[in-house]
Amino acid sequence: MEYIPFESIPYFAECSAVVSSAGFHLVELHVVPQSRTVRVTAVIASKDPEKDISLSDCSKAHRALTPKIIALLKINEDDVSMELCSPGTERNFKNAAEFAVFTGRGVRVWSKAAGGWISGTVKSADKSQVVLETEDSSEKAVAYSDIAKAKFIHS
Repeated sequence: MEYIPFESIPYFAECSAVVSSAGFHLVELHVVPQSRTVRVTAVIASKDPEKDISLSDCSKAHRALTPKIIALLKINEDDVSMELCSPGTERNFKNAAEFAVFTGRGVRVWSKAAGGWISGTVKSADKSQVVLETEDSSEKAVAYSDIAKAKFIHS
């Protein structure tokens, strides 16, 4: 799995600050210019690993993020099409940098070395690996280069 620093994603740092001040983590951001509009898709997560994102949370983040996008892109409100959603319970991780956002949440990773799934709660994550606390309370460090796939554990 590839680690792409959030800071390298266009507009991520600026938008993340706004979403954070609204009480959430920005997980994913895509800003795609189209013919007459700019399509923005964003995924937010709760700062509390025990809490899910509600529709009102998405609305709150959308209201906070829209003026920032308009200012960053120097466009009119009518020129922005924004979709904002939660990561969902079936999310496949797209970027290894997401592990740090989901500290305290249950995940499973497909380890190429182990040839199977390793499940646990994200204890910590850095630029090269994630540390999972497994069901037997042991810690298992998994290098991102060893991860073929990662997703949330369904509760």
